[in-house]
Amino acid sequence: MPRFWISLIVPAYNEVERISGTIKEAKLYFERLGRPCEIIVVADGTDGTRELVEKMALTDPAIKVTGEARRRGKGYGVRRGVAMAQGEIIGYIDADNKTPIAEFDKFEPLLREGCEVVIGSRTLPDSSAGDRPVIRRLGAQGFAWVMHALVGLRDIPDTQCGFKFFSRRVALDLFKRQTIDGYIFDVEILHLARQAGYRIAQVPICWHDDGDSRLALFSGNLRNMVELLRIAFAPAARPSRD
Repeated sequence: MPRFWISLIVPAYNEVERISGTIKEAKLYFERLGRPCEIIVVADGTDGTRELVEKMALTDPAIKVTGEARRRGKGYGVRRGVAMAQGEIIGYIDADNKTPIAEFDKFEPLLREGCEVVIGSRTLPDSSAGDRPVIRRLGAQGFAWVMHALVGLRDIPDTQCGFKFFSRRVALDLFKRQTIDGYIFDVEILHLARQAGYRIAQVPICWHDDGDSRLALFSGNLRNMVELLRIAFAPAARPSRD
């Protein structure tokens, strides 16, 4: 039996100003639910984020931290966190708390019913995503068009929302086979889940844009394209039976 009901992974890159608030809010939320929760922060960078979380972990054994000075990528960070996770449910959220943790209220019933993958979506009719700058809206639309053309997943309009949860068995299977280290890892995970026949539920969420994009306009998008091609032309993967 897993020690925790939920493992919450928080990939972070130079988030020293916001990480403690995100951790405290999540801890308080699951304490109120009466659900044992561990929080795993994978903190890359040199701004003191990792050291701050290490101090928090000294007084709370349910907080764990790993990471390194160089930036390894969000996909790498979540994969590393999943390998450490002990929870029955494993999920990840954004370090800057773009989606309030209370939105998990909508996810728990689906997970309790046995849904294997439950993801937040900013594009469903009942979602609240606020206004994003025009250039970012156009970029997201362009990305979605290319991604759907190459990979499929046409019934999933928002693959990139950083609020996703999995049953333990499915998380361990998917992230054992996941290889993309960067931003596009969400697409790979959903592609692998679809290939394996796992049920994917999409949930409308509240989300706010803080305007802090870490994606380099040219080099970042070039990398995204290369990684989409890797996903699209990778051999079909089979679920792990371990």
